[in-house]
Amino acid sequence: MKYMVLINLGPGARAWQTLPEAQQAEVQAAWGELNRTPGLTPGLGLQPPETATTVRIEHGETLITDGPYVETKEALDGYFTLEAPDLDAALEVAKRVPALQAGGVVEIRPVMEWGGS
Repeated sequence: MKYMVLINLGPGARAWQTLPEAQQAEVQAAWGELNRTPGLTPGLGLQPPETATTVRIEHGETLITDGPYVETKEALDGYFTLEAPDLDAALEVAKRVPALQAGGVVEIRPVMEWGGS
């Protein structure tokens, strides 16, 4: 089964650059080790929510606004995909996301498989 692992760094993990160099190296090493997990396809990190541009259609008119769709303390900061036999196996990988140690949150969702080729 394929899973999308959504990562919310949280304020503590977003400020990882303020950590001493040794701790930054530990965080980077932990991400490197996680990315070598069989079945894991590394994703990308995202810029902070305030850099977002939102597009929507209201009453037939396209509206473009600066900023995220909703104000929230939790926001998507990055992701990766994971091929795992089941949710329990995916959870074991998710528990290793370094952001969790700094108050981050990880959400795991099964990827929808569409029919056809």
